[in-house]
Amino acid sequence: MTNVAVIGAQWGDEGKGKVVDWLASRADVVVRFQGGHNAGHTLVVGNQTYKLSLLPSGLVRGKLCIIGNGVVVDPDALLAEIARVRAQGLTVTPETLRVADNATLILPLHPALDNAREVARGDRKIGTTGRGIGPAYEDKVARRAIRIADLAEPETLSAKLDELLLHYNTLLQGLGVAPFVKETLLQGLLALAPQILPFAEPVWERLDELRRGGKRILFEGAQAVMLDVDHGTYPFVTSSNTVAATAASGSGVGPAAVGFVLGIAKAYTTRVGSGPFPTELHDATGQLLGDRGREFGTVTGRRRRCGWFDAALVRQAVKVAGVQGIALTKLDILDGLPELKICTGYRIDGAFCRHLPASPGAQAAAVPEYETVEGWSGSSRGARSWADLPAQAVKYVRRIEELVEAPVTLLSTSPERDDTIMVRDPFEG
Repeated sequence: MTNVAVIGAQWGDEGKGKVVDWLASRADVVVRFQGGHNAGHTLVVGNQTYKLSLLPSGLVRGKLCIIGNGVVVDPDALLAEIARVRAQGLTVTPETLRVADNATLILPLHPALDNAREVARGDRKIGTTGRGIGPAYEDKVARRAIRIADLAEPETLSAKLDELLLHYNTLLQGLGVAPFVKETLLQGLLALAPQILPFAEPVWERLDELRRGGKRILFEGAQAVMLDVDHGTYPFVTSSNTVAATAASGSGVGPAAVGFVLGIAKAYTTRVGSGPFPTELHDATGQLLGDRGREFGTVTGRRRRCGWFDAALVRQAVKVAGVQGIALTKLDILDGLPELKICTGYRIDGAFCRHLPASPGAQAAAVPEYETVEGWSGSSRGARSWADLPAQAVKYVRRIEELVEAPVTLLSTSPERDDTIMVRDPFEG
């Protein structure tokens, strides 16, 4: 048996929540290792829908869940989310949820700066969620962040706020935003401390014990490879590394403990916010995909941009993130389309390229090269075996495998957790 890391292989919103929930039934613990409450997972269980942002999806399965040190944590958002899912009947206590004591906190000044910067960018805005994720990661690498462990030390907290406000109030005033008052922030954090600290611990130590005890660990990523701060469509990316290697550094385990890397990809492509999107469709087909797929962001509520499956993009994600198997989701959304297109590469200034370049200018100029395949008239929705799928749907999946150079190990055919075809159990390695 091995551990499993689940990451997005496109631009996020690929259906990771359902896949993680489905895999959690085979795991002992689920670990969130990067991002913040700018990423959302929607899980449909019977007549109940759970919308999670910070909490690992394993809570729905009653598993031990861990928020790792690679996550930036908004304490107010975390407590609000805990209250919301408790109201839906889930058990969230320090026995079921642990949070890394060395995780960075998001404070009210972070979204204030995030939003002020977006306004200042005007038409060149990045399209952030405005929740302060980027500024919090900036503080982390600049060594001025306030971390969860600091909540237990009022004097440390006070001194760190002095440094933070020296930096932030100068920036905010320059952007025309009112400065923050130290005492207000300090009292707010001290009031939150007794609610947050019972969940805190050095999670690396617990994970080491679990691993040595032979427990199965499921690492749950947020966002996706093409939003990685190094490997994505920079600067239209998130502020953390989203590749599977971050599962180790973002939770405090060795790289060998990450195990099998499962990349989630939709049977078409979507993206929220600004940035290049070579296969985006601005026609009736794009509208149809968005309507059928209910393509609205769990966190943002914004409609996602939709387009054809980009095999060149997913192949790139497979290579840089070490993806060993693909979980293909939302195949049923393509039911009934007479023909489908798959992007195999791009034309950039007349030259063919098999990957999306790092240069923003080249990314914007990339024109997709398509391979056209026959659609299917039957229904794939709810299929739980290959035999339940239309023949052309199987051919479409097989062609995707060839082009992305990775096998499809899981196939999701509806939002329901059991409408899943397992070709290979990721926990078997």
